[in-house]
Amino acid sequence: MKSGRSSSSWLTSLKPLAGLGKIALGLPLLWAIAIAQPAFANEQVELRVAIKENVSQLKVGSSTNAIVRDGGGQVLGQIAAMDGFSAQVNGGNIAIGNWRASRIWIEPTGDGLVWIGDRWYRGRTLLAATPKGVTAVNYVDLEKYLYSVLGGEMPPSWPLEALKAQAVAARSYALHQREKTRNELFDVGNTTAWQVYKGVEDEYTSTQQAVNETAGQVLAYEGRVIEAVFHSSSGGHTENVEDIWTQPLPYLRAVPDFDQEAPVYQWEKTFTQAELSNRIGGVGTIRSMTPERRTPQGRIVTMRVVGDAGQKVVSGNAIRSALDLRSTLFEVRTLNSGQSKDNAGVRFQITGRGFGHGLGMSQYGANGLARRGYNYQQILLHYYKNASLARIQVE
Repeated sequence: MKSGRSSSSWLTSLKPLAGLGKIALGLPLLWAIAIAQPAFANEQVELRVAIKENVSQLKVGSSTNAIVRDGGGQVLGQIAAMDGFSAQVNGGNIAIGNWRASRIWIEPTGDGLVWIGDRWYRGRTLLAATPKGVTAVNYVDLEKYLYSVLGGEMPPSWPLEALKAQAVAARSYALHQREKTRNELFDVGNTTAWQVYKGVEDEYTSTQQAVNETAGQVLAYEGRVIEAVFHSSSGGHTENVEDIWTQPLPYLRAVPDFDQEAPVYQWEKTFTQAELSNRIGGVGTIRSMTPERRTPQGRIVTMRVVGDAGQKVVSGNAIRSALDLRSTLFEVRTLNSGQSKDNAGVRFQITGRGFGHGLGMSQYGANGLARRGYNYQQILLHYYKNASLARIQVE
């Protein structure tokens, strides 16, 4: 069950961003690696998470009294605990009550939480005016961010070793994106395109334990934090990254999976001819769909779609998106011959396996390995070949 602590007793407010420093990876063989990362007086790694982007307005607030500052750190005033405010762009500035500035900070006092949109979050809030509206960014300690990410990415009832593997993978992914993105306003987003992050509502005692017991641990290759991507279920075998994306990476290699107990290990969807033709489009009434190229593990790279008004080659990812499929590992079967004059009754059955892109750690596979007695280090080094475990240190 979720932690029973009250919403106003969890955080410590942070000061505005102050300079650049480095994070070092303390590795087992008494050597360390330095990578450029922001550092703070409290020696914690702070992550910038975009909660809302370019919206016309949103609600903000704090569970305790909060200091309001402009982008330069000048105090504008204070908002009272549990008071809600609507933030919007007015004349190129963020407008909250009587305050106006291109950027506004909301920093809770004591152990307060911030309200952004429709949820409570740890840390503090930056509101930035953009040409398209308001962007709200949650500045939050990396470890506390992970408390929530784990609850959003993996069932909290799963074995602790699976949760710990997820904690290390998610920490590595966040730090890699932080270095890679170089966005002026944020490091990561909060959706499945990044990592699911819904604030304190997704924190559980088990997710906090998994994060705490792996604090600061990451996956590294040749002195750098790896891009530790993960997915729900591979359908039996993960993929080499170059077969799904483009650049080969030595740590994202195809390995057998242990996800056979996953509810998404096998799945099926059926479409009428009209439904399929409408969703894919461009070839008239679809007559056939034939894979042209597959990955070594069977995922569709390209597929030829033939209709009564033409044909085209479509990527597997485009088919997956158009038909809302769980993966690109699937087969297509026509359920009848369509001999009637208007092909009435023709249906296409799609049977597939897995959920996600099939790269890196399979979450259901991690669960399967943990239930077989493997620890989190063994799980991680199975899915991320040639990588090693390291520890970050703020310098």
